[in-house]
Amino acid sequence: MLLSLIKIIAFIAVITGLTYGATQLMEVDGKAVIAIAGLEMTLSPLQLVFAFAALIVLVWLALKLLALLVATYHFLNGDETAISRYFDRNRERKGFEALSEGMMALASGEGHLALTKAHRAQRYLDKPELTTLLTAQAAEMTGDKRTAEASYKTLLENQQTRFVGVRGLMKQKLAAGETDTAMALAKKAFALRPKHEETQDVLLKLQAEKEDWSGARETLTAKLKAGNLPRDVHKRRDAVLALSEARGIMEDGKSIEARETAINANRLSPDLIPAAVMAARGYIEQDKPKYAARVLTKVWAAQPHPDVAAAFAEIAPNENPTERLKRFRALTRQNPDDPETKMLLSELHIAAEDFPAAKRDLGDLVDKDPTARSLTLMAAIERGQGADDAVVRGWLTKALTAPRGPQWICDKCQHIHAEWVPVCAHCTSFDTLGWKRPPAGEVAMPTGTEMLPLIVGQKASDVPVPVQGDETVDAEIVEDSETAK
Repeated sequence: MLLSLIKIIAFIAVITGLTYGATQLMEVDGKAVIAIAGLEMTLSPLQLVFAFAALIVLVWLALKLLALLVATYHFLNGDETAISRYFDRNRERKGFEALSEGMMALASGEGHLALTKAHRAQRYLDKPELTTLLTAQAAEMTGDKRTAEASYKTLLENQQTRFVGVRGLMKQKLAAGETDTAMALAKKAFALRPKHEETQDVLLKLQAEKEDWSGARETLTAKLKAGNLPRDVHKRRDAVLALSEARGIMEDGKSIEARETAINANRLSPDLIPAAVMAARGYIEQDKPKYAARVLTKVWAAQPHPDVAAAFAEIAPNENPTERLKRFRALTRQNPDDPETKMLLSELHIAAEDFPAAKRDLGDLVDKDPTARSLTLMAAIERGQGADDAVVRGWLTKALTAPRGPQWICDKCQHIHAEWVPVCAHCTSFDTLGWKRPPAGEVAMPTGTEMLPLIVGQKASDVPVPVQGDETVDAEIVEDSETAK
Protein backbone atom coordinates (compact mmCIF):
# COMPACT_ATOMS: atom_id res chain seq x y z
CA MET A 1 0.00 0.00 0.00
CA LEU A 2 2.78 2.44 0.96
CA LEU A 3 4.79 1.51 -2.13
CA SER A 4 1.81 2.21 -4.38
CA LEU A 5 1.34 5.60 -2.71
CA ILE A 6 5.02 6.45 -3.27
CA LYS A 7 4.71 5.49 -6.96
CA ILE A 8 1.67 7.73 -7.40
CA ILE A 9 3.40 10.64 -5.70
CA ALA A 10 6.51 10.15 -7.85
CA PHE A 11 4.43 10.03 -11.04
CA ILE A 12 2.63 13.21 -10.13
CA ALA A 13 5.94 14.89 -9.31
CA VAL A 14 7.44 13.91 -12.70
CA ILE A 15 4.38 15.12 -14.60
CA THR A 16 4.40 18.34 -12.62
CA GLY A 17 8.08 18.85 -13.33
CA LEU A 18 7.70 18.22 -17.06
CA THR A 19 4.71 20.56 -17.23
CA TYR A 20 6.57 23.23 -15.39
CA GLY A 21 9.61 22.84 -17.63
CA ALA A 22 7.46 22.99 -20.76
CA THR A 23 5.77 26.13 -19.46
CA GLN A 24 9.11 27.77 -18.82
CA LEU A 25 10.34 26.87 -22.30
CA MET A 26 7.23 28.33 -23.85
CA GLU A 27 7.91 31.64 -22.13
CA VAL A 28 11.48 31.81 -23.43
CA ASP A 29 11.86 34.32 -26.30
CA GLY A 30 13.76 33.44 -29.46
CA LYS A 31 13.73 30.77 -32.11
CA ALA A 32 16.10 28.21 -33.54
CA VAL A 33 16.62 27.98 -37.31
CA ILE A 34 17.85 24.66 -38.74
CA ALA A 35 18.96 24.63 -42.40
CA ILE A 36 19.57 21.27 -44.12
CA ALA A 37 20.20 21.08 -47.88
CA GLY A 38 18.44 24.37 -48.56
CA LEU A 39 15.61 23.41 -46.25
CA GLU A 40 15.07 25.69 -43.29
CA MET A 41 13.07 24.87 -40.20
CA THR A 42 12.25 27.37 -37.48
CA LEU A 43 11.64 25.78 -34.09
CA SER A 44 10.65 27.24 -30.82
CA PRO A 45 12.68 26.20 -27.74
CA LEU A 46 10.04 23.62 -26.76
CA GLN A 47 9.94 22.16 -30.25
CA LEU A 48 13.73 22.02 -30.28
CA VAL A 49 13.71 19.87 -27.14
CA PHE A 50 11.20 17.46 -28.65
CA ALA A 51 13.18 17.30 -31.87
CA PHE A 52 16.36 16.50 -29.95
CA ALA A 53 14.58 13.67 -28.06
CA ALA A 54 13.19 12.29 -31.32
CA LEU A 55 16.71 12.34 -32.80
CA ILE A 56 18.05 10.29 -29.88
CA VAL A 57 15.28 7.70 -30.37
CA LEU A 58 15.98 7.47 -34.10
CA VAL A 59 19.70 6.97 -33.53
CA TRP A 60 18.95 4.17 -30.97
CA LEU A 61 16.59 2.45 -33.42
CA ALA A 62 19.16 2.72 -36.18
CA LEU A 63 21.81 1.05 -34.02
CA LYS A 64 19.42 -1.74 -33.09
CA LEU A 65 18.51 -2.29 -36.73
CA LEU A 66 22.18 -2.45 -37.65
CA ALA A 67 22.80 -5.04 -34.89
CA LEU A 68 19.86 -7.07 -36.17
CA LEU A 69 21.25 -7.06 -39.69
CA VAL A 70 24.66 -8.18 -38.45
CA ALA A 71 23.08 -10.94 -36.33
CA THR A 72 21.00 -12.10 -39.29
CA TYR A 73 24.14 -12.36 -41.39
CA HIS A 74 25.89 -14.46 -38.74
CA PHE A 75 22.79 -16.60 -38.27
CA LEU A 76 22.63 -17.33 -41.98
CA ASN A 77 26.33 -18.06 -41.88
CA GLY A 78 25.79 -20.71 -39.16
CA ASP A 79 27.31 -18.78 -36.27
CA GLU A 80 25.73 -18.62 -32.82
CA THR A 81 23.94 -15.37 -32.38
CA ALA A 82 21.22 -13.83 -30.32
CA ILE A 83 18.72 -15.03 -32.92
CA SER A 84 19.97 -18.59 -32.80
CA ARG A 85 19.97 -18.44 -29.03
CA TYR A 86 16.42 -17.18 -29.13
CA PHE A 87 15.29 -20.08 -31.28
CA ASP A 88 17.29 -22.50 -29.13
CA ARG A 89 15.61 -21.20 -26.01
CA ASN A 90 12.25 -21.55 -27.69
CA ARG A 91 12.98 -25.16 -28.69
CA GLU A 92 14.29 -25.93 -25.22
CA ARG A 93 11.19 -24.46 -23.62
CA LYS A 94 8.94 -26.61 -25.80
CA GLY A 95 11.09 -29.66 -25.11
CA PHE A 96 10.98 -29.27 -21.35
CA GLU A 97 7.25 -28.65 -21.49
CA ALA A 98 6.79 -31.91 -23.41
CA LEU A 99 9.12 -33.71 -20.99
CA SER A 100 7.25 -32.52 -17.91
CA GLU A 101 3.89 -33.38 -19.50
CA GLY A 102 5.24 -36.83 -20.38
CA MET A 103 6.38 -37.40 -16.80
CA MET A 104 2.99 -36.35 -15.50
CA ALA A 105 1.29 -38.69 -17.97
CA LEU A 106 3.59 -41.50 -16.88
CA ALA A 107 2.77 -40.89 -13.22
CA SER A 108 -0.93 -40.84 -14.10
CA GLY A 109 -0.72 -44.18 -15.89
CA GLU A 110 -1.34 -42.74 -19.36
CA GLY A 111 1.33 -44.69 -21.21
CA HIS A 112 0.41 -43.76 -24.79
CA LEU A 113 0.26 -40.05 -23.97
CA ALA A 114 3.60 -40.30 -22.18
CA LEU A 115 5.13 -41.99 -25.23
CA THR A 116 3.82 -39.24 -27.52
CA LYS A 117 5.22 -36.53 -25.25
CA ALA A 118 8.52 -38.39 -25.05
CA HIS A 119 8.86 -38.37 -28.86
CA ARG A 120 8.03 -34.66 -28.92
CA ALA A 121 10.59 -33.91 -26.20
CA GLN A 122 13.16 -35.94 -28.13
CA ARG A 123 12.66 -33.68 -31.19
CA TYR A 124 13.17 -30.47 -29.26
CA LEU A 125 15.69 -31.42 -26.57
CA ASP A 126 19.29 -32.52 -26.86
CA LYS A 127 18.97 -34.48 -23.61
CA PRO A 128 18.99 -38.17 -24.56
CA GLU A 129 19.57 -39.26 -20.97
CA LEU A 130 16.15 -37.79 -20.11
CA THR A 131 14.08 -38.32 -23.23
CA THR A 132 15.30 -41.89 -23.84
CA LEU A 133 14.53 -42.88 -20.27
CA LEU A 134 11.02 -41.42 -20.56
CA THR A 135 10.55 -43.29 -23.84
CA ALA A 136 11.67 -46.57 -22.28
CA GLN A 137 9.36 -46.27 -19.28
CA ALA A 138 6.41 -45.16 -21.39
CA ALA A 139 7.00 -48.05 -23.80
CA GLU A 140 7.07 -50.48 -20.87
CA MET A 141 3.76 -49.13 -19.65
CA THR A 142 2.14 -49.58 -23.06
CA GLY A 143 3.60 -53.07 -23.50
CA ASP A 144 5.92 -52.07 -26.33
CA LYS A 145 8.82 -54.28 -25.22
CA ARG A 146 10.83 -53.78 -28.40
CA THR A 147 10.92 -49.98 -28.06
CA ALA A 148 11.67 -50.25 -24.34
CA GLU A 149 14.56 -52.64 -24.93
CA ALA A 150 15.98 -50.45 -27.70
CA SER A 151 15.77 -47.41 -25.43
CA TYR A 152 17.54 -49.17 -22.56
CA LYS A 153 20.27 -50.33 -24.91
CA THR A 154 20.72 -46.71 -26.00
CA LEU A 155 21.17 -45.73 -22.36
CA LEU A 156 24.04 -48.23 -22.11
CA GLU A 157 26.13 -46.05 -24.41
CA ASN A 158 26.33 -43.22 -21.86
CA GLN A 159 28.43 -43.69 -18.75
CA GLN A 160 25.97 -41.65 -16.67
CA THR A 161 22.95 -43.72 -17.73
CA ARG A 162 24.57 -47.15 -18.05
CA PHE A 163 23.29 -48.40 -14.71
CA VAL A 164 19.74 -47.31 -15.57
CA GLY A 165 19.99 -49.16 -18.88
CA VAL A 166 21.31 -52.36 -17.29
CA ARG A 167 18.64 -52.23 -14.58
CA GLY A 168 15.88 -51.70 -17.14
CA LEU A 169 17.05 -54.64 -19.25
CA MET A 170 17.35 -56.78 -16.12
CA LYS A 171 13.75 -56.09 -15.15
CA GLN A 172 12.61 -56.91 -18.69
CA LYS A 173 14.41 -60.26 -18.65
CA LEU A 174 12.96 -61.04 -15.24
CA ALA A 175 9.45 -60.33 -16.51
CA ALA A 176 10.11 -62.57 -19.52
CA GLY A 177 11.36 -65.40 -17.29
CA GLU A 178 14.90 -65.33 -18.74
CA THR A 179 16.56 -65.79 -15.36
CA ASP A 180 20.02 -66.67 -16.68
CA THR A 181 20.27 -63.43 -18.66
CA ALA A 182 18.67 -61.50 -15.80
CA MET A 183 21.27 -62.86 -13.39
CA ALA A 184 24.13 -61.79 -15.68
CA LEU A 185 22.61 -58.30 -15.91
CA ALA A 186 22.07 -58.20 -12.14
CA LYS A 187 25.76 -58.96 -11.62
CA LYS A 188 26.66 -56.14 -14.03
CA ALA A 189 24.32 -53.74 -12.26
CA PHE A 190 25.76 -54.82 -8.91
CA ALA A 191 29.28 -54.11 -10.19
CA LEU A 192 28.18 -50.62 -11.27
CA ARG A 193 26.26 -49.80 -8.08
CA PRO A 194 27.23 -52.25 -5.30
CA LYS A 195 25.20 -50.29 -2.71
CA HIS A 196 21.94 -50.24 -4.69
CA GLU A 197 19.45 -52.11 -2.48
CA GLU A 198 17.02 -53.27 -5.16
CA THR A 199 19.86 -54.69 -7.27
CA GLN A 200 21.24 -56.49 -4.21
CA ASP A 201 17.84 -58.05 -3.49
CA VAL A 202 17.30 -59.18 -7.09
CA LEU A 203 20.79 -60.64 -7.36
CA LEU A 204 20.47 -62.43 -4.01
CA LYS A 205 17.11 -63.93 -4.99
CA LEU A 206 18.44 -65.14 -8.36
CA GLN A 207 21.59 -66.58 -6.78
CA ALA A 208 19.47 -68.47 -4.26
CA GLU A 209 17.24 -69.82 -7.03
CA LYS A 210 20.29 -70.94 -9.01
CA GLU A 211 21.87 -72.39 -5.83
CA ASP A 212 24.92 -70.14 -6.15
CA TRP A 213 25.37 -70.15 -2.39
CA SER A 214 28.90 -68.72 -2.26
CA GLY A 215 27.92 -65.83 -4.55
CA ALA A 216 24.78 -65.25 -2.49
CA ARG A 217 26.87 -64.99 0.66
CA GLU A 218 29.04 -62.32 -0.97
CA THR A 219 25.93 -60.36 -1.98
CA LEU A 220 24.54 -60.71 1.54
CA THR A 221 27.78 -59.32 2.98
CA ALA A 222 27.56 -56.37 0.57
CA LYS A 223 24.02 -55.66 1.85
CA LEU A 224 25.35 -55.61 5.40
CA LYS A 225 28.23 -53.27 4.53
CA ALA A 226 25.88 -50.93 2.65
CA GLY A 227 23.62 -50.70 5.70
CA ASN A 228 20.68 -52.32 3.89
CA LEU A 229 20.43 -55.27 6.27
CA PRO A 230 20.40 -55.48 10.10
CA ARG A 231 23.31 -57.45 11.54
CA ASP A 232 21.09 -60.06 13.24
CA VAL A 233 19.18 -60.71 10.00
CA HIS A 234 22.49 -61.00 8.16
CA LYS A 235 23.72 -63.65 10.60
CA ARG A 236 20.51 -65.65 10.22
CA ARG A 237 20.50 -65.55 6.42
CA ASP A 238 24.22 -66.17 6.20
CA ALA A 239 23.61 -69.29 8.26
CA VAL A 240 20.84 -70.37 5.87
CA LEU A 241 23.20 -69.90 2.92
CA ALA A 242 26.01 -71.73 4.71
CA LEU A 243 23.64 -74.63 5.43
CA SER A 244 22.53 -74.72 1.81
CA GLU A 245 26.16 -74.64 0.72
CA ALA A 246 26.88 -77.57 3.06
CA ARG A 247 24.07 -79.59 1.50
CA GLY A 248 25.48 -78.94 -1.95
CA ILE A 249 28.93 -80.00 -0.85
CA MET A 250 27.48 -83.18 0.65
CA GLU A 251 25.73 -83.99 -2.62
CA ASP A 252 29.13 -83.73 -4.32
CA GLY A 253 30.44 -86.42 -1.98
CA LYS A 254 32.63 -84.11 0.11
CA SER A 255 31.28 -85.08 3.51
CA ILE A 256 34.14 -83.58 5.55
CA GLU A 257 33.79 -80.13 3.97
CA ALA A 258 30.02 -80.34 4.29
CA ARG A 259 30.33 -81.21 7.96
CA GLU A 260 32.55 -78.21 8.68
CA THR A 261 30.27 -75.88 6.70
CA ALA A 262 27.22 -77.15 8.58
CA ILE A 263 28.97 -76.60 11.92
CA ASN A 264 29.81 -73.06 10.81
CA ALA A 265 26.17 -72.48 9.85
CA ASN A 266 25.08 -73.61 13.30
CA ARG A 267 27.54 -71.19 14.92
CA LEU A 268 26.12 -68.34 12.86
CA SER A 269 22.52 -69.12 13.86
CA PRO A 270 22.19 -71.64 16.72
CA ASP A 271 18.37 -71.60 16.53
CA LEU A 272 18.25 -72.63 12.85
CA ILE A 273 16.84 -76.15 13.20
CA PRO A 274 18.15 -77.73 9.96
CA ALA A 275 21.64 -76.32 10.58
CA ALA A 276 21.65 -77.65 14.15
CA VAL A 277 20.54 -81.11 13.03
CA MET A 278 23.14 -81.26 10.27
CA ALA A 279 25.88 -79.95 12.55
CA ALA A 280 24.95 -82.50 15.23
CA ARG A 281 25.17 -85.33 12.73
CA GLY A 282 28.57 -83.98 11.70
CA TYR A 283 29.71 -84.14 15.32
CA ILE A 284 28.33 -87.69 15.57
CA GLU A 285 30.43 -88.67 12.55
CA GLN A 286 33.45 -87.16 14.32
CA ASP A 287 32.63 -89.23 17.41
CA LYS A 288 31.90 -86.11 19.45
CA PRO A 289 28.54 -86.94 21.09
CA LYS A 290 28.85 -84.21 23.73
CA TYR A 291 29.14 -81.50 21.07
CA ALA A 292 26.16 -82.96 19.21
CA ALA A 293 24.07 -83.07 22.40
CA ARG A 294 25.01 -79.49 23.24
CA VAL A 295 23.96 -78.22 19.79
CA LEU A 296 20.62 -80.07 19.85
CA THR A 297 19.83 -79.08 23.43
CA LYS A 298 20.37 -75.43 22.58
CA VAL A 299 18.09 -75.48 19.55
CA TRP A 300 15.42 -77.45 21.45
CA ALA A 301 15.39 -74.69 24.06
CA ALA A 302 14.68 -72.20 21.25
CA GLN A 303 12.06 -74.33 19.44
CA PRO A 304 11.28 -78.02 19.97
CA HIS A 305 11.16 -79.97 16.73
CA PRO A 306 10.81 -83.67 15.79
CA ASP A 307 13.98 -83.58 13.66
CA VAL A 308 15.96 -82.41 16.69
CA ALA A 309 14.68 -85.34 18.76
CA ALA A 310 15.47 -87.76 15.91
CA ALA A 311 19.05 -86.47 15.70
CA PHE A 312 19.35 -86.66 19.49
CA ALA A 313 18.33 -90.32 19.30
CA GLU A 314 21.09 -90.97 16.74
CA ILE A 315 23.75 -90.00 19.30
CA ALA A 316 23.27 -93.38 21.02
CA PRO A 317 21.29 -95.62 18.66
CA ASN A 318 21.82 -98.87 20.63
CA GLU A 319 20.65 -97.76 24.07
CA ASN A 320 17.61 -99.40 25.70
CA PRO A 321 14.35 -97.46 26.32
CA THR A 322 15.19 -96.78 29.97
CA GLU A 323 18.60 -95.37 29.13
CA ARG A 324 17.12 -93.32 26.33
CA LEU A 325 14.45 -91.87 28.60
CA LYS A 326 17.14 -90.83 31.06
CA ARG A 327 19.38 -89.28 28.40
CA PHE A 328 16.50 -87.39 26.80
CA ARG A 329 15.93 -85.45 30.02
CA ALA A 330 18.44 -82.94 28.66
CA LEU A 331 15.75 -82.05 26.10
CA THR A 332 12.51 -82.72 27.95
CA ARG A 333 13.35 -80.54 30.95
CA GLN A 334 13.37 -77.56 28.55
CA ASN A 335 10.07 -76.13 27.31
CA PRO A 336 8.10 -78.69 29.39
CA ASP A 337 4.75 -77.13 28.47
CA ASP A 338 5.38 -77.27 24.73
CA PRO A 339 3.20 -79.85 22.93
CA GLU A 340 6.28 -81.23 21.17
CA THR A 341 7.98 -81.91 24.52
CA LYS A 342 4.86 -83.58 25.89
CA MET A 343 4.50 -85.85 22.87
CA LEU A 344 8.21 -86.71 22.95
CA LEU A 345 7.95 -87.77 26.60
CA SER A 346 4.87 -89.80 25.80
CA GLU A 347 6.70 -91.57 22.96
CA LEU A 348 9.65 -92.36 25.21
CA HIS A 349 7.38 -93.86 27.87
CA ILE A 350 5.53 -95.88 25.24
CA ALA A 351 8.87 -97.28 24.12
CA ALA A 352 9.59 -98.16 27.76
CA GLU A 353 6.07 -99.71 27.99
CA ASP A 354 5.13 -97.33 30.79
CA PHE A 355 1.71 -96.52 29.37
CA PRO A 356 0.22 -94.72 32.41
CA ALA A 357 3.19 -92.34 32.39
CA ALA A 358 2.80 -91.89 28.63
CA LYS A 359 -0.86 -90.94 29.08
CA ARG A 360 0.04 -88.59 31.91
CA ASP A 361 2.64 -86.89 29.73
CA LEU A 362 0.07 -86.24 26.99
CA GLY A 363 -2.19 -84.57 29.51
CA ASP A 364 -5.11 -82.78 27.86
CA LEU A 365 -3.49 -82.42 24.43
CA VAL A 366 -5.99 -84.80 22.82
CA ASP A 367 -8.85 -82.62 24.11
CA LYS A 368 -7.53 -79.07 23.82
CA ASP A 369 -5.07 -79.39 20.96
CA PRO A 370 -5.69 -82.66 19.09
CA THR A 371 -3.34 -83.46 16.21
CA ALA A 372 -2.80 -86.58 14.13
CA ARG A 373 0.31 -87.34 16.12
CA SER A 374 -1.14 -86.90 19.61
CA LEU A 375 -4.26 -88.94 18.71
CA THR A 376 -2.10 -91.71 17.25
CA LEU A 377 -0.06 -91.73 20.43
CA MET A 378 -3.28 -92.03 22.42
CA ALA A 379 -4.26 -95.02 20.28
CA ALA A 380 -0.90 -96.63 21.06
CA ILE A 381 -1.37 -96.00 24.78
CA GLU A 382 -4.84 -97.52 24.75
CA ARG A 383 -3.51 -100.49 22.82
CA GLY A 384 -0.69 -100.93 25.31
CA GLN A 385 -3.11 -100.80 28.24
CA GLY A 386 -5.19 -103.58 26.67
CA ALA A 387 -8.17 -101.52 25.49
CA ASP A 388 -10.67 -102.94 23.00
CA ASP A 389 -9.88 -102.76 19.33
CA ALA A 390 -12.90 -100.49 18.88
CA VAL A 391 -11.34 -97.91 21.23
CA VAL A 392 -8.01 -98.05 19.41
CA ARG A 393 -9.76 -97.81 16.04
CA GLY A 394 -11.71 -94.78 17.29
CA TRP A 395 -8.53 -92.87 18.14
CA LEU A 396 -6.93 -93.79 14.82
CA THR A 397 -10.05 -92.68 12.95
CA LYS A 398 -9.91 -89.31 14.72
CA ALA A 399 -6.25 -89.02 13.76
CA LEU A 400 -7.17 -89.24 10.07
CA THR A 401 -9.19 -86.02 10.13
CA ALA A 402 -7.17 -84.16 12.75
CA PRO A 403 -4.66 -81.43 11.79
CA ARG A 404 -1.05 -82.47 11.53
CA GLY A 405 0.26 -79.68 13.75
CA PRO A 406 3.21 -77.41 12.97
CA GLN A 407 4.88 -77.74 9.56
CA TRP A 408 7.36 -75.87 7.38
CA ILE A 409 5.25 -73.05 5.92
CA CYS A 410 6.30 -70.10 3.77
CA ASP A 411 5.55 -66.81 5.53
CA LYS A 412 4.94 -65.09 2.19
CA CYS A 413 2.66 -67.46 0.24
CA GLN A 414 1.65 -69.93 3.01
CA HIS A 415 2.79 -72.91 0.93
CA ILE A 416 3.39 -76.07 2.99
CA HIS A 417 6.65 -77.98 2.52
CA ALA A 418 7.39 -81.53 3.59
CA GLU A 419 10.87 -80.48 4.68
CA TRP A 420 12.86 -77.30 5.13
CA VAL A 421 14.34 -75.64 2.04
CA PRO A 422 16.14 -72.28 1.74
CA VAL A 423 13.94 -71.12 -1.17
CA CYS A 424 10.17 -71.54 -1.24
CA ALA A 425 9.15 -74.01 -3.94
CA HIS A 426 6.03 -71.99 -4.72
CA CYS A 427 6.96 -68.28 -4.67
CA THR A 428 10.79 -68.66 -4.79
CA SER A 429 11.18 -66.39 -1.75
CA PHE A 430 14.42 -66.77 0.19
CA ASP A 431 14.48 -67.69 3.89
CA THR A 432 10.72 -67.47 4.43
CA LEU A 433 10.00 -70.95 5.83
CA GLY A 434 8.92 -71.17 9.45
CA TRP A 435 7.87 -74.06 11.67
CA LYS A 436 4.26 -73.21 12.50
CA ARG A 437 0.69 -74.37 12.18
CA PRO A 438 -0.89 -74.11 8.71
CA PRO A 439 -4.05 -72.05 8.16
CA ALA A 440 -7.29 -73.88 8.78
CA GLY A 441 -8.37 -75.99 5.83
CA GLU A 442 -4.90 -76.49 4.38
CA VAL A 443 -3.93 -80.01 3.33
CA ALA A 444 -1.23 -81.15 5.71
CA MET A 445 1.84 -83.22 4.99
CA PRO A 446 2.75 -86.09 7.33
CA THR A 447 5.74 -84.34 8.83
CA GLY A 448 6.78 -85.42 12.29
CA THR A 449 4.29 -88.31 12.77
CA GLU A 450 6.99 -90.88 12.07
CA MET A 451 9.10 -89.79 15.07
CA LEU A 452 8.47 -92.77 17.33
CA PRO A 453 10.17 -95.49 15.24
CA LEU A 454 13.30 -93.31 15.15
CA ILE A 455 13.31 -92.96 18.92
CA VAL A 456 12.34 -96.57 19.66
CA GLY A 457 14.89 -97.85 17.16
CA GLN A 458 12.61 -100.45 15.54
CA LYS A 459 11.08 -100.85 12.10
CA ALA A 460 7.63 -99.47 11.52
CA SER A 461 6.65 -102.68 9.75
CA ASP A 462 6.82 -104.50 13.12
CA VAL A 463 3.89 -102.49 14.50
CA PRO A 464 0.81 -104.67 15.07
CA VAL A 465 -2.31 -103.44 13.31
CA PRO A 466 -5.59 -104.13 15.10
CA VAL A 467 -8.20 -106.09 13.09
CA GLN A 468 -11.76 -106.70 14.22
CA GLY A 469 -13.80 -109.45 12.56
CA ASP A 470 -13.59 -109.45 8.78
CA GLU A 471 -12.93 -105.72 8.65
CA THR A 472 -9.47 -104.46 7.76
CA VAL A 473 -7.95 -101.20 8.90
CA ASP A 474 -7.72 -98.51 6.25
CA ALA A 475 -4.25 -98.16 4.69
CA GLU A 476 -3.92 -94.57 5.94
CA ILE A 477 -4.73 -95.71 9.50
CA VAL A 478 -2.00 -98.29 9.16
CA GLU A 479 0.47 -95.57 8.22
CA ASP A 480 -0.55 -93.43 11.16
CA SER A 481 -0.39 -96.41 13.53
CA GLU A 482 3.27 -96.90 12.65
CA THR A 483 4.09 -94.31 15.30
CA ALA A 484 1.96 -96.16 17.89
CA LYS A 485 4.27 -99.09 18.65
